[in-house]
Amino acid sequence: MDIRNGNFIIWFKQKWTNGPLFSTAIALFIMIIVQTLVLGFDYDSFGEWFHSWLNNWINILRNNAGTGIVALGMTFVIMTGGIDLAVGSTLVATGAFSMILLNTGSQGILAGMGLTGTPAIIVTIFLVLLLGYLLGSLIGLSITKGKVPPFIATLGAMMIFRSVTQHFMQGYNTTIPMEFLQVASFKMGNYMLMPIIYWAVIAYILYYMSKRTTFGRQIIAVGSNEKAARLSGVHVEKVKLRVYMLMGVLVSIASIIQVSRIGSMDFSNAGRGMEMDAIAAAVVGGTSMSGGRGLILGTVYGMLIIAVMNNLLNLFGVPPFLREAFKGLIVIAAVLLQKKEKIS
Repeated sequence: MDIRNGNFIIWFKQKWTNGPLFSTAIALFIMIIVQTLVLGFDYDSFGEWFHSWLNNWINILRNNAGTGIVALGMTFVIMTGGIDLAVGSTLVATGAFSMILLNTGSQGILAGMGLTGTPAIIVTIFLVLLLGYLLGSLIGLSITKGKVPPFIATLGAMMIFRSVTQHFMQGYNTTIPMEFLQVASFKMGNYMLMPIIYWAVIAYILYYMSKRTTFGRQIIAVGSNEKAARLSGVHVEKVKLRVYMLMGVLVSIASIIQVSRIGSMDFSNAGRGMEMDAIAAAVVGGTSMSGGRGLILGTVYGMLIIAVMNNLLNLFGVPPFLREAFKGLIVIAAVLLQKKEKIS
């Protein structure tokens, strides 16, 4: 449509209604402007203002990189018509496992075997990723072979993984080696950018996977029409299983980032609400809850919107117990305004 002939409003409405990536980008742009205005301009120079603005954004991106990685995996899960409520508990389980492996005290597994330093870190990362893969496999098998609905399967896994982890980690004191902290805290110049880099690299890989691979096309086919996908030769159960395996690996990456950032993990509260933020990021970014449609780049935008929401709520001094309520209202309003689904 030619937007120069007085039809800009019509063009904009059509793009907003039919282009989830466009509407999400506009919403993110508006929120960035609001956040910039809230931060203010009371600085002695432009350089000082820009330095403060950049620091604020780096903190936002770094603090939300783990959830952003999980949201990317949640996009694939929702695209198949499923859901994963167990991501927070999987994060706790894999995080606890990494701490047990790396513990430099008498209870440390690798230290007890005489393995320390970089080799211990490499082995730990490999084993944590393997555990995430196995936990994702258990969930996927319960859904594909056990025919348990995804909501029930992941709800049960959510309770099992966290409660078992809390039971075995009671009174367990860990000391994480300083070398491991560099996995997420290594400085590039004056900034700790590694979590952001991990998020960006994974986003690119999954974007390529969704657009350029047979697996990506199969995910869309399964979510769009499972019966038709099966008749066309797609192994539906295998696709779903692989998606949950991938989800488990991505959550384990997020747990590695979290443990290496802070050197510990609160097994009672870590990861709580992560599933809601991940689902919200995917849906705000254009992923259909009914399956068959999703955008990796849209999920990145959606995660940034959620991250800016959290930051604005802090800046506005919203009481902690009300922040989730405000965030929930904003997410619902954003989804309604974007009109992701056409209403006939």
